[in-house]
Amino acid sequence: MARRRDDFTPAVAIPPGETLKENLEYLGMPQNELARRTGLSPKHINEIIKGKSAITEETALKLEYVLGIPASFWNNLESNYQETLARLKDDKELEEEYEIAKEIPYSHMSKYNWIENSKDEKARVKNLRSFFGVSSLRQVPLVFSGAFRKADGPNTSSYALAAWLRKGILLGNKIKTEPYNKQSLKKLIPRFRELTLRHPNEFYPEMVELCASCGIALVLVQHLPKTYACGATQWLTSDKAVVQLSIRGARADIFWFTFFHEIAHILLQDKKEFHIQESNNNTCDEDEADERASNWLIPPSEYEAFVESDAYYNRSSIMSFSKKVGVHPCIVVGRLLHDNKIEYTKYSDLRPSFYISNN
Repeated sequence: MARRRDDFTPAVAIPPGETLKENLEYLGMPQNELARRTGLSPKHINEIIKGKSAITEETALKLEYVLGIPASFWNNLESNYQETLARLKDDKELEEEYEIAKEIPYSHMSKYNWIENSKDEKARVKNLRSFFGVSSLRQVPLVFSGAFRKADGPNTSSYALAAWLRKGILLGNKIKTEPYNKQSLKKLIPRFRELTLRHPNEFYPEMVELCASCGIALVLVQHLPKTYACGATQWLTSDKAVVQLSIRGARADIFWFTFFHEIAHILLQDKKEFHIQESNNNTCDEDEADERASNWLIPPSEYEAFVESDAYYNRSSIMSFSKKVGVHPCIVVGRLLHDNKIEYTKYSDLRPSFYISNN
């Protein structure tokens, strides 16, 4: 690929004072004479020539009167000089960020078309800066502090988690939502349960629409290595939240439990805080939102009676119980697995895998 002209940065920055010096020599005008004619001090003229002082718009006008060279010429020289200085400094900083870039799963991000594919280290850093919306990758921990507080495991990458969260924000910004309404969200819980019985191609578009109606942008974000996240909630504004899910494992019961967990978190937290739900052996950490999600999916009294009857060992009983409580059998099997009532080898066919893409 040919290099764009605007990508070119000179190896050195030549101050406009060099051009001024050449013109003075051509005219045979000493620096002291220029100082008298412009009303500037000899010291200031000398500093401009050495590149220690900038040519301001006011100085450019003075030079136009004295030397007959348009002020725009001097202003452009100064502007180009300052830009070149900044780019040279930026090039050095880019090199210093190569190591940070190595911590980010760039190849996966480019495979998902989140970012332009490139093997050039400098281009990668620039592309990552644009992706994260930062002027330096050193700012990522400050902007995505939640990811760096959460990703504290030995095999977890804070930068990978930040990239996953950033993609959720970018997708969420594209979804138009009504202002957040807590009561409206509560009323949708029964409908969300009903959707577990439908095919992904049918239920997901409706989920997105229902969530948007009460202030939530629901998005799916492909799994990135070393993130170990199955869901997250981020507030874009006080009236709009992004709930992002990862279908890592691609099991229907995990997808639904994670979704209900995030909804529970939103309803339980009036402070509208950042939240991320980590996965561990295809189960999620226990907390109040876990309990609320479990109870929404399967009424606790019904579940307790079912478990006490020992009917969960029977496939037909699981199917009948699922139909009775109005959820997909995967929800029941997933709950039994979570509670260690059955082995993971049991009824795996009742926990279908699926793939949904909204990217």
